[in-house]
This record gives sequence, structure tokens and C-alpha cells, in this order.
Amino acid sequence: MSIPFSNPLNIPVLGFCAYSGTGKTTLLKQLIPELNRRGVRLAVIKHAHHNFDVDIPGKDSYEMRKAGAKQMLVASHVRWALMTEDAVEGDPQLPHLLAQIEADKVDIVLVEGFKKLELPKIELHRAAHGKPLIHTHDDNIVAIACCDETETPAELTRLDLNNVGQIADFVIEYQTNWQAPDIELPIPAEATPVSDEQKFLSVAQGLEQLMAMVKPLTDSEQVAIDDAANRVLASDAISPVNVPQQTNSAMDGYAFAYSQDNSPEHPAAPLTLMGEVLAGHEYPGTLAAGEAVRIMTGATVPQGADTVEARELVVEQDGQVQLQGPVIAGQHVRLAGEDIAKDALALAKGHRIHAAEQGLLASLGLATAEVVKQPTIAVFSTGDEVSQPGEPLKANCIYDSNRYTIKSMAQKLGCHVIDLGIIEDSEEALTTALSKASVDADIVISSGGVSVGNADYIKTVLAKIGEINFWRINMRPGRPLAFGKVNESLFFGLPGNPVAVMVSFLQFVQPAIRKLAGEINFTPQYLPAITDTMLRSRTGRTEFVRGQYHLSNDGRLHVASTGAQGSGMLNSMVKANCLIVIGEAEDSVMPGQQVYIQPFAELL
Repeated sequence: MSIPFSNPLNIPVLGFCAYSGTGKTTLLKQLIPELNRRGVRLAVIKHAHHNFDVDIPGKDSYEMRKAGAKQMLVASHVRWALMTEDAVEGDPQLPHLLAQIEADKVDIVLVEGFKKLELPKIELHRAAHGKPLIHTHDDNIVAIACCDETETPAELTRLDLNNVGQIADFVIEYQTNWQAPDIELPIPAEATPVSDEQKFLSVAQGLEQLMAMVKPLTDSEQVAIDDAANRVLASDAISPVNVPQQTNSAMDGYAFAYSQDNSPEHPAAPLTLMGEVLAGHEYPGTLAAGEAVRIMTGATVPQGADTVEARELVVEQDGQVQLQGPVIAGQHVRLAGEDIAKDALALAKGHRIHAAEQGLLASLGLATAEVVKQPTIAVFSTGDEVSQPGEPLKANCIYDSNRYTIKSMAQKLGCHVIDLGIIEDSEEALTTALSKASVDADIVISSGGVSVGNADYIKTVLAKIGEINFWRINMRPGRPLAFGKVNESLFFGLPGNPVAVMVSFLQFVQPAIRKLAGEINFTPQYLPAITDTMLRSRTGRTEFVRGQYHLSNDGRLHVASTGAQGSGMLNSMVKANCLIVIGEAEDSVMPGQQVYIQPFAELL
């Protein structure tokens, strides 16, 4: 049985596989010096099938490790070695081992063993041993190094097992031609076509259908810069001024005209100090060659000057300024318009405005911005089992949390929210609520009532007064999901479980709101991280695991599950700062493997 393998490094990994006694280690002992001689930097990982020790009994490092140190690092001016006690059941995980390699110091990793892994391998074979060829059941064999008596297929590269130089040639050619595979995100940007046999839509298919129905709002309004946060620009913001408006000094120092005479070989003559320029003021004349002014950060550089030297690198005495070392022409000077030139594009239409954008618009002297009309979102919950917070909890009921998470996320996306409260489980009440909401809101969002129970009326009501597009998405949490239209309003019927509501909002409602609000080219953020915990899923389903990520000491992002993942456990979202997204092709992810995470601090 083959085992899937994903290379976590940006350099090639090439295995050597053979039956015991074929001579893998003997070949590598000859191949490694030959590759080193040719300038190839190597790392080698060997799989041992037995207990082993690399330390010497009696040595301090050995005794400290045996005393209980889980890791023991021994270092000298020649080499360093890290010994780790890490007892595991079964074989060690190659991706975890590869993650220990300093990939920036290596050109290729050679792996001896791990025969069952689906990694590119050179097969070693001796006909005299009477063993079958491995390539017949392993599609990952890229070449066969064998004796003259071995018969090999024409499509596989044949190498002479006794010709180390030829094998080295192949390894170098493989390393030179190797290209890192295209990044495969857990949710592809382009969905596969929906087949007639499908009972469930993939996340990508659902998104594609949904986004095709969203039409951006066209109305706009002028708002004060203070009120523009989280709004989307309806037109290009053109700068009416240069930024910076004047050529100015980037530090406290002295401004003067650059001279090539200023070098260690030809020290510059002292400059005559002509005055001082403070921020918000200017020098009234033009500096001549050999003259300088004392200048403050942000002050306008005088006419005739083009260079500034820091105060601490200059000696001022008796009206003379002596530079202490070489300078570079134009140093420490910010040119007028070097950030944004007058009449240039400052922010493009479709850009969402946050704090930095507000500051930029203000720096241009703009008091208002033209933004897209604020999307209006109507929110309600359904279910006779749902009680309003602040009121006595009815028997056999739960407090409604979903409206509050939905409202909060929508408001952070710049939406105006209409809270319709809790609607009773009846066809008449839901028809009235949906009909009214569709007049007042651009998007109507309900939570609960989208499963297949007898008391779930959303589907029935939508069929009467609107249209439905899909109901079941192959994801967890959040499989039941309704999407359609009521009059001209978009409708989202989110699941009833609290975590499923939030995950569904992030994956489906969020991109719809962003497009509706005029935001251009929004794509979900995926960051690669190393999982520190085993993650289980199911092939054919996209899994969203609540996780906590952090920057580890190895300089990479690491992530771990927040624990129990029940779709009703809101505490799992409180503890989390991201979703770990496991794609449809995976049924489990082992510790040490790379995963993709979606940080959600912006909305949650």
C-alpha cells in the first residue's frame, strides 16, 4: 500500500529504494562524495528499521540524554548534532523529518528507505537476488539503477548500478530540472463542473454559483473621511497635490549641494553655515556651492541644496560645518511627489477603506470620499426552541446567539444591519418576514430552519415567493445552506448550529457582501502553516477546523486545533484565531505536515 507524500520544502527530495541487500548504503557512500565534488550541497535522511544510537555511552551528552533530556544538542567549531527522543508508533513521518532540514543550505535531499511513500525514487535492482521490480506497483519510480541482467521498460531511465558517475549525472539533472509544484489551495479558485449525479456541491462549486448571482451596488454617496471606515471607494481617488508637497529632509542634519570631492581620499572642505530651517518654514534664498543650512526633519530643502547629512556625522564650529565622511548624492532627502504625484491615482475604485487608507486620503487634503452605498443586511433567527437573550429561558430552549455573530461580522464589513429578531416556526410568519425584508434589505440572512425537518419552512416559503439555488454543501461544519433570491434581495439560509453559522458566513456570505459593496478582486487569505496536531477529515469533504496559529521558533507559522470541534461549541471559536482548511483530497493530516489556514481576526 502506498502512502501519500507532500514535500514541505522548496528543494527536490529524491529517494533510493531497493530490497534489503541490494546495496543502497554502499551506493550512497560512493555517490555523496561524487556529488560533493561537483558542488552539489546534500542532505541525507536514512530510515532505520531498528533502535539505534549516535552517541557514545559515558560522554556527557549521552548521560544527560539518558537522564531524561528529550533533546540534546552537541556543538563544536566543526559540527553540531541534535539528538531527539521521540518514540512513535510505526514509521517516523518524513515531512516532519524534512522540516528539520536547513533548506537554504542544501540543493537536494536524498532519502534512503521510506519505500512505501509516494515520493520520486530511484530503484536499485540486482537480478541475481531474484526480487521483483518495484516500479511495477510504484508509479513514483523515475529511474532504475540495475545490473546488465535486469530487464527494464523503455519509458524509464536505465542507469548502471556500478557507474556512480552516471547516477550522479542523473541526480544533478533531476535537481536542475526540478520545479516546485503549483500551490494547491484547499478550496480551488476554479470549480469543476457540477455533474447530474452530484448530491452535494463542493465549496468551490457553491461559491461559483453564488457569486455569479451577486451584482455590485451602483449607487454612491459622499461621506466624511471619519465616516469612510470599512466603506468601498465608488470612484478613483486622484491626488490634488504632491505627496510630499515639498522636497524635504528625512532627518535632523545639514543640507548642502553634493560635491564629488567629498570622499575618504579627498575630504570635503568645511561648508559655511548660512542659517537654520525648521519644519513648516523655508530658507529665503538659494544655497551656493560650499554653503549649508542646519535643517530639521520635514523641513523644506532650500533651493541649491540636494543632500542632507545627519547631525551626528557633522562637526559644527565657529560658523563652519565639517562633514566627517563620504556622502551619497541625494541622501536623506524626500523628493516632492515621490510617494504620490499630483494628479496621480492615490486609491483605485473598489478599494476598501481602512485606517491606512483614511490617513492617506486625509494626507491629500481630501475631507470626503465617494463610496458605494452601504449594503443593508436584514437578519433573523427561526425556531420555536430559540429564546431572546435577557428574557427567561423557556423550557427545552436555547438562547439565540447566531443573530449577534452575524450582525457583528456584517457590521465589520461596513453593512447597515436590520435586526428582525426571532421569527416563529410557521409558514405565514416566515412569508411575512421574508417579503418585508426583501424590500428593505440587499441581503436577507436567516439562521436555522434549512435542514430537512418537518418544521423547517424556509425552503417552502422560498419556493413560493423567491427561488432557491442550492441546499447542501460538502463541508463541515455547515452542510445545510440555502441560497437564493426574494424579489431583488439575495437570501442566505445559514445552519442553526452556532459554529456552522460563523464558518458559513466566512466562506459564503463574506465574499458576497464584498462583491455587493463594490470591492474588487477580493480573495480569501490562505497562509501555509505546520500543524502540531493530527487533523482528521473525510475524503470528498472540505473540513474547517478551528485552530490557534503562532510564529514558532523555527521562523514558520505553526497551528494546532482548539480541541473538540462540535458545531455547537462556540468556545472553540473564542479560543481560535483561524480556520484550518482541509481540502477534499485529504482524509487526515499528520503532525509536521503543511496545511493552509484562514486567519479571521478582521471579522471575528
